[in-house]
Amino acid sequence: MLLPLCAQPPQEGQKKGGGRAPEPPKNLKILKPEEVRATMRSFTQALGVQCTFCHVQGDFASDENPKKTTARMMINLAHDVNAKFPDGAEKMHVTCYTCHRGKTEPEIAPPPAQ
Repeated sequence: MLLPLCAQPPQEGQKKGGGRAPEPPKNLKILKPEEVRATMRSFTQALGVQCTFCHVQGDFASDENPKKTTARMMINLAHDVNAKFPDGAEKMHVTCYTCHRGKTEPEIAPPPAQ
């Protein structure tokens, strides 16, 4: 899926590049661990937001922010639409950017003619 991913901040005692491997993401319901980083990165670009728009600061696994549930529904929507194309398994036709264009609310009409 064409969605960006926010990296979880290092836990205490864990530093970037410091010996221990980062913990795998928790509470994944749709994405696979290897998809998280790229998906979250694409979200930040497609919606023009930071990680805490959908995630609770310091607890990315939390479902307390309702925008995280909305994001999961949108991931499913994009997957479903793309799967309906004859080449859906090979090519992505619809992404978050298709509708959002860098805004938190999707564009539902073209801009006024100039």
